[in-house]
This record gives sequence, structure tokens and C-alpha cells, in this order.
Amino acid sequence: MTKYALVGDVGGTNARLALCEVETGLISQVTTYSTSEHHGLEEVIRLFLEEQQQDVKDGCIAIACPITEDWVEMTNHDWAFSTKALKANLAFDHLEIINDFTAVSMAIPMLTEEDVIQFGGGAAVKDKPIAVYGAGTGLGVAHLVHVDRRWVSLPGEGGHVDFAPNSVEEDLILRVLREELGHVSAERVLSGAGLVNLYRAIVKSDKREPENLKPKDVSERALADSCIDCRRALSLFCVIMGRFGGNLALTLGTFGGVYIAGGIVPRFLEFFKASGFRAAFEDKGRFRDYVHDIPVYMIKHDQPGLLGAGAHLRQTLGRVL
Repeated sequence: MTKYALVGDVGGTNARLALCEVETGLISQVTTYSTSEHHGLEEVIRLFLEEQQQDVKDGCIAIACPITEDWVEMTNHDWAFSTKALKANLAFDHLEIINDFTAVSMAIPMLTEEDVIQFGGGAAVKDKPIAVYGAGTGLGVAHLVHVDRRWVSLPGEGGHVDFAPNSVEEDLILRVLREELGHVSAERVLSGAGLVNLYRAIVKSDKREPENLKPKDVSERALADSCIDCRRALSLFCVIMGRFGGNLALTLGTFGGVYIAGGIVPRFLEFFKASGFRAAFEDKGRFRDYVHDIPVYMIKHDQPGLLGAGAHLRQTLGRVL
């Protein structure tokens, strides 16, 4: 008889729940619930389990907020709960609550060649450190290392390191944004809001007044080639993505690969392929040769959070990934 566990990927807008086969990691019965229509996580879990009619006693939920103590409070929603109380109320044997980027990183060992697109470099070296980052509402960063037949995710707040310009154009961007924001982190330029910041800084550095655009406006105008400022902003976004990814590769020697997740890049994939991303990734002066063969992959699996939550739980239960 197939044994199933509960897995979840919870953000500010939607909570996605699914069943995970404990032996294989196969994800099925993916169901999406609007967080605004329900009072809390326990409510949607109970709804899901009632629908599935399976004897589930183990679970792992990935949530878009820092996970440090028993009490969990979502960053972009009002859901809050005690992990211990939730486990007891559901009568679970195991319940893991992990950060959403921890889940994305844990998905990487489960990905196939069909789940990724490669951008330069050679082949990934088996069991070597991995980096994953993704621009969306914010800039998520995690690393993954292999230790004694186990994958260990190293979460953090790497998206909030200093923005490090490395060209005259990027210097101008930093100058404008520093006047507005004070501290300028990488997330201030590598996110949805960051794309708008780049557009505004480009226009303001030319002593002109920017329009009040949304991220979608900037990318659509850039792709339509109807606004040179938007096109410059999108091009610069790709270059800075490359610089940042190369920095991650240097930091931990990620010969296992650097992975791009998040919702922004897939929206302009062909533009990204033709951009200066890979050249910027390798633009590391004396260490160009060090990063030259490190592959970069974009994750195109549609549910990496659920896949990674399942992998994390299966490993906790003693399975080897």
C-alpha cells in the first residue's frame, strides 16, 4: 500500500497542498487554496485531508517567511500558528515547517534534465555545493551542500547583501537609489520592485522624470521595444542577475551548479538568453577561469516548493535522496 505524506507551499496569496509518495517523492493531487478565503493553515490542511481520504501522519509545509522558533508568523499575510500545536491538532507523527527557499533548494537533487534550462558552463559536479536564487516579490537565496549522504540546505537572507555595481552605468544607478533609499541591497534591483527601481534610476540619472510604471509595464515595454528606458532596465536586470549569481558561485565554490528560481525570469526567457547574463556571471577578473565551467540552470519545474518540501520530509524520515 502506497504511503503518502502531506506537503505544502504557502505564500501570501495562495496555499498549495499536495500528497507526496514517501518512497518515490512523486507529487500528486495538487490543490490551491486562497489564503484570503480561509482563517488559517490548519483549516486548509483539514479541508485537503478530508478531500483526499488518505491516512496521512507526516507533513512538511514550506512558507514564505523566516522560520526560527515554534511560533510562525507569515510576512505577507496574517496567518500565524504554533508548529507544536498544529502537529498535535492534526495528530501527526512528524510535521516540518521550513522556509520557502529551503524547499526550493531541497528540490534540486530531485530535478531531471527536463526540469531545467542550462545557461553556459560545463557539467555539474556530483555532490558539490549548489546555490539557488530567485527574483520575485523579493530576492531569495539559499545554498545546498552534501554531507554524509544527506543534503543540507543553508538558508539565509543573501538577497539583502549590498548591491555591488561594476560598471559606470551601475554606478549611476547606485547613486540615484542611494539618495532615495539609503542602503541599497541586491533585492532593491533584483525583484519586481527592483525592475521598476532600475527603470526609474535610469531615467532620473538622465535628468528626466520617470513614469509611474509597474514591473509588468517595464518588462512588456522592453519586450515590445517601445521604450528604450525599459529595455535598458531589463537588460541591466539580466546583467546584475549574472553578477550576483557569479558572486554566489565564488562564495561557496558551487561546482554543483547555480540555479535560478522565482517567477520573473521565465516571463522574458528569450530576452534573457540573448542578454549579457552569462558574460556578467563570468566577469570576475582574475577568477574568470574559476567560474567559467560552473553551470547555471533555470528551474522550469512547475512546483519546486512542493517537490522540495517532499524531499526534505523524506530525508527526515530516513530516505536517501
